[in-house]
Amino acid sequence: MKCLDDCHTYEMDTFLNEGMHPGEYHQAFKAFLGFYEMREDGTKIDGVTNEEVLRVLIHRLKFLNEEWQNGKFHCVENEMAILSLKKALDWLEERTEKRISKGVEGTHQP
Repeated sequence: MKCLDDCHTYEMDTFLNEGMHPGEYHQAFKAFLGFYEMREDGTKIDGVTNEEVLRVLIHRLKFLNEEWQNGKFHCVENEMAILSLKKALDWLEERTEKRISKGVEGTHQP
């Protein structure tokens, strides 16, 4: 993983292709993740939120744990990761609710 700016754009390592050695990454495919950005001047740049990334990871792990190949790879580590991701999502959603109730959601105010 490599942060390309002030934590809004990331370049992510991709999984090794068959026949490649550790340390070699497929150069033809780069995975990028761009987060929503609200600048100090009020302009906004489209992107994902932390919460949405957590929802994707929860969905993927649940699918791999329960459905993929009929749950053949189900394990307690996946269950614990799912629980931890859900807890992280709960905390971020609570933060958002507090910011909404204070009237500061969508601003740079604390």
